[in-house]
Amino acid sequence: MEKFRKEFPVLRKGIYANTAVYGLLYDSLLEWRQEHDLDFLIDGSDMREQSLKVISNTRTSVGRFFNCKRENVALVSNFSSGLNVLLEGLNSKKKVLLVENDYPSLNWSFENRDFEVSYISMTANLEERIQETISSQKIDVLALSLVQWLDGFAIDLGFLKDLKKQHPNLIIMVDGTQFCGSASFDFDNSGIDVLGASAYKWLLAGYGNGFMLFSDQVKNEFAINNIGFNAADGDFDKKDEIRFAKKFEPGHLSSLIFGSLKFSLDFFERIGMDKITAHNRKLSEKAKAEFQKLGLLSDEVLGRKQHSTIFNIKANEATYQKLIDNDVFCAQRGDGVRLSFHFYNTEAEIDAIVKILKTVK
Repeated sequence: MEKFRKEFPVLRKGIYANTAVYGLLYDSLLEWRQEHDLDFLIDGSDMREQSLKVISNTRTSVGRFFNCKRENVALVSNFSSGLNVLLEGLNSKKKVLLVENDYPSLNWSFENRDFEVSYISMTANLEERIQETISSQKIDVLALSLVQWLDGFAIDLGFLKDLKKQHPNLIIMVDGTQFCGSASFDFDNSGIDVLGASAYKWLLAGYGNGFMLFSDQVKNEFAINNIGFNAADGDFDKKDEIRFAKKFEPGHLSSLIFGSLKFSLDFFERIGMDKITAHNRKLSEKAKAEFQKLGLLSDEVLGRKQHSTIFNIKANEATYQKLIDNDVFCAQRGDGVRLSFHFYNTEAEIDAIVKILKTVK
């Protein structure tokens, strides 16, 4: 991974442990974006066909990267916008199960409508409690983040796949914003019906782009009224033939913004998602072991076999300031400090953070 670290200028300023807030911009992506806008500057409307091709290729790349049928991929500006459009088409009589303190845009989108909502608290045996609740309360929709934004708690993907087999009519909807790009993922074999994600974090694609992935089954559960000329590909005759995913794209999309997403997906594939997955797993195991020694992790995290690369450590304002003063990029979340590591981080950087933490009185 060392050679790829050279792509990220911010890494020369300190230890970047803040991908959960914002994924880094990198040199080759910046070069592509500059070339794109230069072509626009010089060619004007002659660039239209090329722009449409970029959007089409982005859809193909997203589908390939996450193993989702191309026709089931929707390109959206962000997860929150896509989810709100989707929920407008869901029967309000559905019984929904949410996780307490999950990402606000996820929970609020359900709470702001007339669904019958139940909650489950975050515990080390979360999957077991979800299973029990779905069976006892006859839940129609399970909606949660694959990785929790506050502390990096990661749901067991195998559990979701088994859950779908046991409850084939259950609609499983997930927010993948704090997950997608951190590890390999196979959507069509996941048991998940809807995955939405913003791509500016772990996919390093910048603001303004994201996607929704849909299973074939779930499309019959939603009545989407969104429409626009772009959804029909600018064809008057296709007004009544718009496929489900395209209804999330009523207006024109930016080839610069979504081309950035395609560029990052290609970049990740050049590195190899297997290598990124393995590297991030090592970082997770290293960080968990070291923070555990210092007594900085919650019981919920300690009770899990596997964790993400996001950690919320027990830390006060003085600890946070100490990290900032030593050029560690991080964020205050809840009652602690959130540290998040990606493939451009190293185990040596975790050691350096631990060394800083040991100096805090």
